[in-house]
Amino acid sequence: MDPAAFDTFYSASFPRVVGQIYAMCGDLTEAQDCVQEAFIRAWDHRRQLDRARSPEAWVRTVAWRLAVSRWRKIRRSVALTDRSRLPAPPQEPDVEHAALTAALRRIPEEQRRAIVLHHLCDMSVEEVAAETGAPAGTVKARLSRGRAALAVLLGDGEAKETRDA
Repeated sequence: MDPAAFDTFYSASFPRVVGQIYAMCGDLTEAQDCVQEAFIRAWDHRRQLDRARSPEAWVRTVAWRLAVSRWRKIRRSVALTDRSRLPAPPQEPDVEHAALTAALRRIPEEQRRAIVLHHLCDMSVEEVAAETGAPAGTVKARLSRGRAALAVLLGDGEAKETRDA
């Protein structure tokens, strides 16, 4: 991929991939950092990207792996540090967005990833399976379980009151 084509690819894909990774990890700054790092790596591998079926999927996969790796490092370091020194989480822009982000954080990682790729990235089950390395049946199960979990977590107030009563 020549530099001009890469610039076009970057401009068209960066905001979309950031939104997708943000939906997966729940932290906009972290998503931006991971996607930026993924594009830096993509630049270093731009010759292989020419042969790849989907350069955006390659970048998204690298960004996702970076986010998971960073999350694991942070989780290990938090266990070793004083929790009172950690910065407060940033305020979310609106209630619906905050509820969805919180609900996505509460479902298992692989279900969250499948839901984001399928519903936010408009990828087919087969495309999600190819990107995640899971069989299509497993992706379908993750989508079904993830949607069911989100339905419970995002249920409206009346449904919660009925369940609590």
